[in-house]
Amino acid sequence: MLEKILGKLKIKAFKKINSFSILIVPTGTGIESKTHHLSARKAYTLVGVYTIVIFLLGFFIISLTPIKEIFFPKGTNLTPTEKKLVNELNQKMYSLTEELNNLKATNQDLQKALMMGDSTKTDSLPNKRDKLHFRKKNPYGGDVFSVFQEIFQQQQATSQKLFYFTAPLIGFISRGFNPKIGHMGIDIVAKVGTPVAAAASGYVVFADYTVRDGYMMIINDSDGYVTVYKHCSVLLKKPRDIVTGGEIIALSGNSGEMTTGPHLHFEIWKDGKPIDPKNLLLNN
Repeated sequence: MLEKILGKLKIKAFKKINSFSILIVPTGTGIESKTHHLSARKAYTLVGVYTIVIFLLGFFIISLTPIKEIFFPKGTNLTPTEKKLVNELNQKMYSLTEELNNLKATNQDLQKALMMGDSTKTDSLPNKRDKLHFRKKNPYGGDVFSVFQEIFQQQQATSQKLFYFTAPLIGFISRGFNPKIGHMGIDIVAKVGTPVAAAASGYVVFADYTVRDGYMMIINDSDGYVTVYKHCSVLLKKPRDIVTGGEIIALSGNSGEMTTGPHLHFEIWKDGKPIDPKNLLLNN
């Protein structure tokens, strides 16, 4: 109660003030002090103007200078447009990450396929060109006949080592075998969608899309041979499938970054080394 009464007395006393006096006393100098008299209205006006000027000056400094970041750091509040842009960027990043993982997996499968390019997987497959087997013993007797028979067997075995293939499709060869420039096979011109046949019986070790060669298939054939089919539009076989010579395995196309037009790129490898397919194709 006493505090309220004292407060009211102070307010009444403050209202009775009609003027203010400002005393300026210089220190360390011989200048006399000065007194300035201001009316209450003038004093209140000066204080108000001073307050407004300081407020506006601080507002513009904070708004137009980097100091704003100190007092009002940017938070996570985004406009709807910014949120939409962030979501689109996140989706693109997710898609690129997923595509990169798929490419890595495909690359690993391709490396495994190339490393498996031997005849260990297909030694038991049926082959139209199986080697002839001769009896070791001579039923007719006679040393001279045995010698001639042995020579004949060696010649036949040597001739049977040469493995022949049928052309995967019939067409014009636009680009030949040239390993010096990195072209390890032949390009056979064909319309998109032309059936592609297996050049020989074998075991599919790779069948997938690659960035450079598009839809590609690698078949592990007998006797250490590997055939490769690139730039297809559709693959009709999958890894671990067993195919026979002449069976339709894909459709030709124009896929991949390294293609120059609709065609089939066909390669033959023997024990990890490329061979000119024209030397082993029977019908091209």
